[in-house]
Amino acid sequence: MATPLPLLQFDGVICRFGTVTAVAGVDCSIAPGSFVALVGASGSGKSTLLKTVNTLVEPTTGRVLFAGEDVSTLKPARLRRRVGYVFQGVGLFPHFPVGENIAIGPRLAGEKLAPERIAELLELVELDPAFAKRMPDALSGGQRQRVGVARALAGEPELLIMDEPFGALDPVTRSGLGNKVRELHDRLGLTTVMVTHDMAEALLLADRVLVMDRGALVADETPRALLGGAGGAVAQSLVAVPREQAERLAALEGLGESRS
Repeated sequence: MATPLPLLQFDGVICRFGTVTAVAGVDCSIAPGSFVALVGASGSGKSTLLKTVNTLVEPTTGRVLFAGEDVSTLKPARLRRRVGYVFQGVGLFPHFPVGENIAIGPRLAGEKLAPERIAELLELVELDPAFAKRMPDALSGGQRQRVGVARALAGEPELLIMDEPFGALDPVTRSGLGNKVRELHDRLGLTTVMVTHDMAEALLLADRVLVMDRGALVADETPRALLGGAGGAVAQSLVAVPREQAERLAALEGLGESRS
């Protein structure tokens, strides 16, 4: 059986800003249907790399290919219709109601979303369709981020890219929304690339974890392989944090049982 062509490919991508090299020669292919987490410390280059996909950042050297085409040659409206983008700040337009925020991408491409489609998108992210008439400042942080996901899905994208989408949320909301995004990924047949600094989140949600350090891709492993010790020193230093937390919680639980 022939191997499917990558949906997304980074081909020798280097991004320099003056004397700073933010991305230092990344080569990587992402297959259709993958859920990939891009992990690394602050300043490791992961968000810069992600922004090359929808041309918010132009590589100094190298190419980004989407379905075999160089993204720099694609019309921005067409590219952004095929690539949904969710980011930490959400970026909802404060003077537009939720429904108009969700419909903004298709609208810029010359298409008007029907109210029924907006209602369907709200239900996908577990919000009542009545939210379409609310203003963004009337929503909680978690609700705004759900609207951001609905907006990213409005154009029926092939690829969903997420840049620290849950970073500003409380742990309970963050966990619930992360699980919802994974469910939508599977249900809608998406390809998803998510930037996060939280290795536990990456291990729990993704099928494949890419680790960046100082602009370079230093590990490319499955969650199971990382938990088994693979990926090298940088990757294992990130895995050590949730592992240590789990061990401390287990010790506390054991201490509580011994006292009862």
